[in-house]
Amino acid sequence: MNYLFDESDTHFRSPNEALQSPGILTLRIKLRRGAAFDPQVFLYPDGGPVRSIKMDFEHVSGIFDNYKCAIEFKTAGLYWYHFQIKTAGDGSFTVPGHTGGGFQVTVYDPSADSPDWLCGGLIYHVFVDRFFRAGDASVRSDAVERKDWGGCPNFLPDENGIVRNNDFFGGDLYGIIEKLPYLEDMGVTCIYLSPVFEAASNHKYDTGDLMKVDAAFGGDDALELLCRKAQAHDISVILDGVFNHVGSDSRYFNKYGNYDELGAYQSPESSYRDWFSFHANGTYDCWWGIELLPSINEHNISYLNFICGKDGVIEYWMKKGVSGWRLDVVDELPDDFLYPLCKSAKGIFPKALIVGEVWEDASYKIAYGTRRRYFLGGQLDSVTNYPLKNAIISCVKDGDVENLVSTMSSLCRNYPKPVLDNLMNILGTHDTMRILTVLGGSVFPEGKLLMSEYKLSDAEKKLAKRRLKLASLLQFTLPGVPCLYYGDEAGMEGGADPFNRHCYPWGNEDSELVAWYKTLSSVRKANCCFVDGEYKLYDARFGVFSFTRGSGAHKILIAINVSAKDRVLCANEFNYDLLKNEYVSDLTAKSGEPSMFAIR
Repeated sequence: MNYLFDESDTHFRSPNEALQSPGILTLRIKLRRGAAFDPQVFLYPDGGPVRSIKMDFEHVSGIFDNYKCAIEFKTAGLYWYHFQIKTAGDGSFTVPGHTGGGFQVTVYDPSADSPDWLCGGLIYHVFVDRFFRAGDASVRSDAVERKDWGGCPNFLPDENGIVRNNDFFGGDLYGIIEKLPYLEDMGVTCIYLSPVFEAASNHKYDTGDLMKVDAAFGGDDALELLCRKAQAHDISVILDGVFNHVGSDSRYFNKYGNYDELGAYQSPESSYRDWFSFHANGTYDCWWGIELLPSINEHNISYLNFICGKDGVIEYWMKKGVSGWRLDVVDELPDDFLYPLCKSAKGIFPKALIVGEVWEDASYKIAYGTRRRYFLGGQLDSVTNYPLKNAIISCVKDGDVENLVSTMSSLCRNYPKPVLDNLMNILGTHDTMRILTVLGGSVFPEGKLLMSEYKLSDAEKKLAKRRLKLASLLQFTLPGVPCLYYGDEAGMEGGADPFNRHCYPWGNEDSELVAWYKTLSSVRKANCCFVDGEYKLYDARFGVFSFTRGSGAHKILIAINVSAKDRVLCANEFNYDLLKNEYVSDLTAKSGEPSMFAIR
C-alpha cells in the first residue's frame, strides 16, 4: 500500500462529522516515501465544478511522508472529495472514496430551530385501531366491526380480489388517553400516531378528508383532548402526514360518490381535478399502481396551499396541539413542497418535529433522479433510522459486528449533529415484521394463510427475547431517540402487514420484557449523556460491540457480546453496573447478555 487514509479516523479527517457552515475540514494522508508524492485533494459540490487543493508536507514518520490541508466550507451543501497522487515515472493514482464517486462531506445550516425537546426521550408508535378501546365510536356502514379483541386481522381478498383492510377492533384516541399513565410509566415522551384522518381503511393511509379525524377514532375532539391530556404527562403528539396520495374514496377524488362535493374522478370541472393526473383512457396515476390510492401532484399550487398555506392542513392541526409530523414516503415529496411544509409547521411551533420516512442513508439519497436536500436546512429534523435497524438485527442475529461499526461510523459522519440526536431509532414498524418474530425465526412460511398461523416455538421465543434485549439496549443507547412500536415491549409476535398489527395484549403482556423496557427507559432518562452525548466506539473485536456515550465523568460504557465466550472489557474507570445497580470490580461482557457501566 502506497498510502494510508481512513476517513473514520480523526487523525486523517477532522472533525469526523457533518460540518456547520461556515466550517473547516482538515484532511491528512500518509504516502510511502519514494513511491508516492505530491498529493492533491479534488473537491466539488454535488453536481458542481471541481477544484484542486494542494496538500502541504507536514513531517516524516517511519516510512511515510505526512501531508495535510485545511478546507473552508462557506455554504451549506453536499460535497465530495478524492485524492490524486503522483508516483515515480510520471504515473499517478486516485483514492476515490467508498462509492467510487468520492468521500462525502455534509455541510448544513445550523440556524434552524432543532426540536431539542425530543432528545433523550422515547417515542411510542401507536397503530390506533389496535391499541386500546375506551370509547364507543361507531364505524362506517361498509366496515367490519370486530368483537374479538386480539383476533387475527382479516387478510383475505374479497370477491373482487381486493384486500379491503376494513375490519375494526375499536381502538381509539380515547383509549390512548386512558393509557397515558401506562405510557408515562414506560418513560414515553412522544406519541407517534398512525394516520388518524377520515378514511375507509383501518390503517388510514387512504385518506378521505385531511381536515377531519375519523369518527371511528373519536373525531376531532378526541385528538384535541389527547394532545391536551398528553401534555399534562409531559408527552407530545405527532401525526403521520400522508401527503403524496389520498384514497379513491375521498372528498378530493370521490370515485364512489360518498362525499357531497364534486370530486376529481367525477368531473373535469372539480376544483380538485388538477391535483391528479388522468389519462385519455380514463385511468389515473396511483401510488405503486394501487387504484385505491390515486397519486397527488405536489407541485400543484392549489394543493400546496391547501397543505402548507395559511390555515392549511399543517397549521390547522398544529393549532389543535400537535407537535410535529412524520412524513410518509417523504422521497416522493419534492423540495418545493417540503420547504413550505416545514416553514408552516415551525411558524406555529418553532420547535415542531418534522421526521421523514427514509429507508436508506438520507444524507445523500437520490429519489426519482434528484439528489435530496433533507438535512441542509429548512426541510427535515430527522428520519426513520432503517440503516441502524438493519445493522442491529444483523449484529444480534448473525453476529455481524463489522457492519454495525461501519453503519454507525457512516451515520455519525454524514448526518448533522441535530439530526443524529433526533433520529427515530426503530426496530419494528407497521411496515415490517415484529422484531421478536424476526429475531426468533429462521425460515418463515410463504403466503399469508400460513403466516397467519405462524408462532415462535418456546425455544425460538426464548432465543428471540435474549436477542431482543441486546437489540433494544443498542436502540436505547446509540445516538438518536428510540421509537418503540406498540406492543414490542409486551412480547407481541407477527409477520408482515397485517400480522404486525395485532391488538395490544392487555392482561397478557410478557412481564419480563415490560420490566426490561422500563429499566432501559429509566436509565436513559437518568443520564444526560443520552440526550446529545458524544458517541465513541470503544471496541469491536471477538464478537463484542462496545461504545461510550458522553465525556469525562458523565460517560457510560455500553456493550453487547454476540460471541459464544465471555469477554473482559479493559475499562477500569467504569465501576458501576447500571443494569444490576451494583458496584463491580471486573467488567465482563457476558455471552449473549447486555452490559452498561457508569463511572461513580
